[in-house]
Amino acid sequence: MFSHIMVGSNDIERAKTFYNKVLGVLGAGEPMVNVNDTGQTRLFYIHDGSIFCITEPINGEPAGTANGATIGFRCDSPEQVKELHDVAVANGATSVEEPPGPREGSMGTMHLSYFLDPDGHKICGLHQAG
Repeated sequence: MFSHIMVGSNDIERAKTFYNKVLGVLGAGEPMVNVNDTGQTRLFYIHDGSIFCITEPINGEPAGTANGATIGFRCDSPEQVKELHDVAVANGATSVEEPPGPREGSMGTMHLSYFLDPDGHKICGLHQAG
């Protein structure tokens, strides 16, 4: 259903350093870097059929976060959920909600972790056992 997710950043180099480490946990490599015709830099992390993009806002206004929004990354194991969280926090993220671990719900047991990236975007690591 989705082709990509794009978030804004007020410090594209900080975002690149952060996401190179965090998305490296999931196996993503260096982003493709694009500078558009009006000079904004964009980073495109292309991995496992998904594209996660970070951009300097095109309109010249500061980047902001969407209150109530969460971007989720699929993890291969409960251990990877925790590693994603721990690498993020070690590189400037803020841990939010409950500590990484299992959550019981109507969809069964899911392993989740939540953090805010350096620009304040809420990110989730998720593993759901088959």
